[in-house]
Amino acid sequence: MMRDNDLNKNQYSIELVNDSKQHLIAKILGPPDTPFQRGVFGIVMKIPDKYPFEPPICKFVTKVWHPNISSATGAICLDILKDKWAAGMRLESLILSLQSFL
Repeated sequence: MMRDNDLNKNQYSIELVNDSKQHLIAKILGPPDTPFQRGVFGIVMKIPDKYPFEPPICKFVTKVWHPNISSATGAICLDILKDKWAAGMRLESLILSLQSFL
């Protein structure tokens, strides 16, 4: 797993919560040249038992003002987290997609 000290080098980090491989916290840097630049955004990821055949359940824990992110719950409306999920998608690809989504 990537740790916080990897955040600046890799644009994201991932940590286990309570040593569980089914509960992760990802942190991403806001993409350059956007209103989110220089921000650090936390995302809770719950990995279902049927992963990789079902997508992780993800939500932002950092408040984000974005039309496809619930300001109340942090829920993310993104097709790759629903019907466009592919079993071949890695968590790294998902995290980078969430970063570019901002």
